[in-house]
Amino acid sequence: MEHPDPPKIEFPCDYPVKVLGRSHDEFEDRIVEVIERHAPGFPRDSLSLRLSGKGTFSALTVTIVATGPEQLDALHRDLMDTGLVNMVI
Repeated sequence: MEHPDPPKIEFPCDYPVKVLGRSHDEFEDRIVEVIERHAPGFPRDSLSLRLSGKGTFSALTVTIVATGPEQLDALHRDLMDTGLVNMVI
């Protein structure tokens, strides 16, 4: 059985990024700092932070202008390297 190719992303485009990790005092500031390095001037009003029911985990969602796969790969790598992130979607 043949699998169709996933749809191609046309860059530049608005690209939602969701970052999940254990709640920490510095979580939002550190994540925003990394995102700012890779997508300078991203719209801060696109940022939302939600806590899990017991407050153990944080989910930060932001929409950036993605310029290409290299940018997204580097962003993912740097977010994971913070040690605060469990998953980037």
